[in-house]
Amino acid sequence: MSTPRHAGRLPDVRPLDRFSSIKIKLGILVTATVTIAAFVTWIGLYNELGPSRTLPLAIVVGVVMVQVLARGMTSPLREMTAAARSMASGDYSQRVRATSRDEVGQLAQAFNTMAEDLEQVDTLRREMVANVSHELRTPVAALRAQLENMVDGVTEPDEAALEAALSQTERLGRLVTYLLDLSRIEAGAVGLEIRDLPLGGFLHEAATAAQPLLAEKGLTVHVATEPTDLTVPADSERLHQVVTNLLQNAVRHSPDGGEVRLEARRAGASVLLDVIDEGPGIPPELRHRVFDRFQRGNAPAQTGQASTGGTGLGLSIVRWAVELHGGRVHVADTPEGCTMRVTLPAGRPRTTTVDA
Repeated sequence: MSTPRHAGRLPDVRPLDRFSSIKIKLGILVTATVTIAAFVTWIGLYNELGPSRTLPLAIVVGVVMVQVLARGMTSPLREMTAAARSMASGDYSQRVRATSRDEVGQLAQAFNTMAEDLEQVDTLRREMVANVSHELRTPVAALRAQLENMVDGVTEPDEAALEAALSQTERLGRLVTYLLDLSRIEAGAVGLEIRDLPLGGFLHEAATAAQPLLAEKGLTVHVATEPTDLTVPADSERLHQVVTNLLQNAVRHSPDGGEVRLEARRAGASVLLDVIDEGPGIPPELRHRVFDRFQRGNAPAQTGQASTGGTGLGLSIVRWAVELHGGRVHVADTPEGCTMRVTLPAGRPRTTTVDA
């Protein structure tokens, strides 16, 4: 973070920063200027310098006084101008010295806040481009290699080769779906159709749909609801998106032959939905970040384990969909494995539409 240099030769003196209104500052500026000019005029006449000498001297002293006081008042505006030019060139590290409490000082503070937000957005944009490029390149390269091998006769287009190609194509499709969902989130063009959803049958259907993923690692899934007729007011499509992404995350981090559990229960005025796996878990210091875009809870540099892949987008979409329902999602404290806990309000109107 840097602060723009002060242009010009006059010192950046800000004796009026203690006052909280620019009107008061202007009043002090006018009063001080008039008083100094009158004092200089009185001194000149007292010493018999005459109007021809006293008047120019009073004007010069008044102008100098205005320059000194007004410069400190307008310095944040000049700094904002210089910082805005730097930001237009792509440098978002510029900050304005905001020391006054008046309207200009408040504007300078708001400018600094905006600059920080823009810097974060620019950093996120760069990371997003880099991550999306990487995530797209990996399955495209694998799919291209498989197809080239089949075309060149190196690999026979048998069932196994076609399944591998299909797997890479499905991975590309999931990534494109994630990106489309994120664009809809940013546009706010998503609504909810709330209805009472029986969680028992809903979770069994989600588990059945995830069987191909579970079978790849020999995983079993256990579904439990308490009570068995538990319902939650939710949009079935969005909640299916939540459960599917959490299941994919659990499968990705589970050891071969392990178990994934889907559990739902009533807790006061809320319904808790847990997706539990037997993986290595997420360190406590990383749990608040796993739902951010392009973040992964098992980054090798931070856990010392091999990355399990993933786009880093699925959990971000989970958080968005849950918050759209008025709920929250977090990583619960468990002694082993990882528990992704979704908390949804138990009471909602039966039929309504909520715009994002």
